[in-house]
Amino acid sequence: MGAAGVGGAGYRRTVTPPRTATGSTTPSARAKGRRRGARPSGTELLAAAVGAVPGGAERPGQLQMTTAIEECVAGGEHLLVQAGTGTGKSLAYLAPALTVDGPVVVSTATLALQSQLVDHDLPRLADAVEPVLGRRPTFAVLKGRHHYLCLARLDNSTEEEPEDTLFDSPAARPGGGTKWLGEAGRLGKQVERLRDWAEKTATGDRDELDPGVDDQAWRLVSMPARECVGATRCPFGQECFAEASRARAREADIVVTNHSLLAVDMLADRHIVPPHKLLIVDEAHELADRVSSAAQAELVPELIDRTTRRARTLLRPETAEALTAAGDALAVGLAEAPAGRITAGLPTPLREACTLLDAATRRALDAIGDVKSDDPDPVRKQQAKAALDELSTTAQRLLEEADHDVAWVEKNDSGTRRALVVAPLSVAGTLATHLYDERTVVATSATLALGGRFDTVARALGLDAPPPAPPTPAAAALAARTGPGRPAAEAPGRRLAGDVTTNAVVPATEGPGWRSLDVGSPFDYARQGILYVAAHLPRPSVSGLPEAAGEELLGLVGALGGRTLGLFSSRRAAQQAAELVRARTDLPVLLQGEEALPLLVRRFREERASCLFGVMSLWQGVDVPGDACQLVVIDRLPFPRPDEPLAAARAAAVDAGGGSGFSAVSVPIAAVRLAQGVGRLIRATGDRGVVAVLDSRLETARGYGPFLRRSLPPFWYTTRPEVARGALERLAKS
Repeated sequence: MGAAGVGGAGYRRTVTPPRTATGSTTPSARAKGRRRGARPSGTELLAAAVGAVPGGAERPGQLQMTTAIEECVAGGEHLLVQAGTGTGKSLAYLAPALTVDGPVVVSTATLALQSQLVDHDLPRLADAVEPVLGRRPTFAVLKGRHHYLCLARLDNSTEEEPEDTLFDSPAARPGGGTKWLGEAGRLGKQVERLRDWAEKTATGDRDELDPGVDDQAWRLVSMPARECVGATRCPFGQECFAEASRARAREADIVVTNHSLLAVDMLADRHIVPPHKLLIVDEAHELADRVSSAAQAELVPELIDRTTRRARTLLRPETAEALTAAGDALAVGLAEAPAGRITAGLPTPLREACTLLDAATRRALDAIGDVKSDDPDPVRKQQAKAALDELSTTAQRLLEEADHDVAWVEKNDSGTRRALVVAPLSVAGTLATHLYDERTVVATSATLALGGRFDTVARALGLDAPPPAPPTPAAAALAARTGPGRPAAEAPGRRLAGDVTTNAVVPATEGPGWRSLDVGSPFDYARQGILYVAAHLPRPSVSGLPEAAGEELLGLVGALGGRTLGLFSSRRAAQQAAELVRARTDLPVLLQGEEALPLLVRRFREERASCLFGVMSLWQGVDVPGDACQLVVIDRLPFPRPDEPLAAARAAAVDAGGGSGFSAVSVPIAAVRLAQGVGRLIRATGDRGVVAVLDSRLETARGYGPFLRRSLPPFWYTTRPEVARGALERLAKS
């Protein structure tokens, strides 16, 4: 079956004008609406939004956050806001956003939050505030160009080389091997369905295609930004779905995007996201990692091979052969090099491969020349140039071996992935330079105050943060009486409602041009939940689940009778825990990887006695309010693994500067992860339960234990196993 069997006939689509943002308000109409009378304040819009919800009531933290955002916008300051679960932070920042001229950009880390904003929060807010504003506010979603169907790619799919479509290299696919004819036929059917969908869709957004198609099919009909020739030179520029999405974003009051695109926008001198005065970064604890990922690059032999095939018709045979030789040299070098961080310079085979690749890509780029308006196929030419330029830039970056970069060899267990990767040692400087200029930034999350302070996250986000102040005499006296990180009293307790601590908020921190705020949470953590640390267990030393921790797990799960979310540090530990509970109890155990995660979570919600065990993706991706989840078990503190290249390099750099890399890098990473995991327990005001940490270091480590505990919600705290089991037994009977 040839390439034409996948692509079909050439594609033409009737031109349709770009849709406006949700609602039909144009910029001029929006301005007129705002000139009618006095503009309502953010707090007035928040009151209208809350009042439109049956039984809705303003939450103090929500009002406090809205007021602070208005003050910072007026004063030109940046704001860090810690808003605990249940605060209603989305409305708290969306309401004041509608008082700002021009589009306001809201960036999220996860598709779940993006969908919640676009499908639920923003439509309800628009309905509620329309009478107050005198018009209906508008909103739009802005995604990366590759999320949208590209009509030029669809039109050119008839000319794709067979190697690009039907015979991808074995290493690019799970299991390897040449694609068989049936799989090629399936791909062709998916592309034909995409052709039909192209005639109907108003947005070209992949997320609106139901049922979806696999990534390989989508790659045939989408265009990465670096390969796009631009609307003015593309024959489909007037119909471009990606350009239409940007037009809608320019007209909207609120633009919802994601951290990955925001990061690319910063690295591209902010030419992608529409100009704006206010940027709201939700799930802000994820931003630095997303910027680091956007600034990361890699060399993969399969990519060099694919780029060579794509550019071959534009090159002389000897130039294409030089590219092939460079790819072969890289494959040999990667096969010989061990996986892990490169600390003593590029090994000679990898250095030679990068040198060959740099020279070959430069010759190829010179041969192709500029993309011109009268080129017979400017789209294909730009694709080839972009791919070659990316390879050339990455090879040069690796050869430079700059102090501000980290390089490593990455391999997976199955041997299907071999890559030479380079990433920045730190992105704080990038954020300081590109995130805050000419706009107010509000960064919010449930986990911004680590160790009871904002300064750690502030520095990670590129802000100038002061060093921690020494404790006051009163605070020092209290610490001496209660011990580090311990609540003011720890009574044996006969019920969950232990009268032992308050829902105190984190003190504010300030720096040049920014301030912080913790608005707390409406949940009474001390009365709704217990934090139990199994301090009697041996310090974990071996991988997997230690025998003593397994017995502790059995006792806790058995006391409650299921309803347990197990968050484990490794797949091996999760597997061992599942086998143990299955062997020693009759409780149904759902193990991540045995079925699709959404199906497992749904079963966990529905089957009252079930347990769900998994690894890192469960630590912040599961929301199960109610009595389906009343015990969260964490097997060990989630420090980064010693072989995580970036974390290890950053810690080594701190050590070299005379500091403690473990304290400066590993402990904050563990604090964010631990807070996210612990946060799975209390999701609503009626929730009750226990968080059990089976790692004694949370209690016994005098250096970092208190820091980690201060990063968590103020649960009733105990190290006594009989207290935790007794509470779970009472919950089982309730």
